[in-house]
Amino acid sequence: MTEEQKAETGAKPDRPKSYTLPKIDFSTFVLSINSSALLQLGLIEDPASGQKTKNLPMAKQTIDLLAMLEEKTRGNLTSDEENILKNLLYELRMLYVKEKG
Repeated sequence: MTEEQKAETGAKPDRPKSYTLPKIDFSTFVLSINSSALLQLGLIEDPASGQKTKNLPMAKQTIDLLAMLEEKTRGNLTSDEENILKNLLYELRMLYVKEKG
């Protein structure tokens, strides 16, 4: 039964399965941005479409965003947070260069 049919008959729409969201902190924020860059580099599938698509200008902008974040937060992060950001930036930059070919 489609959502439209359910609305017409008064049936309740399907509810998404519940799951626990990750804790919100700097590391999960940076990892989320990293996932966006990987998606834009065409290295992971878009969860909505299931397709891999490459958008190198957007990937570069996302990497630059992380670099700006690194600069603006310098001296205010824990050593673990600094290391995560530094390592992610290095990996993304290398992947970008490889994809740009």
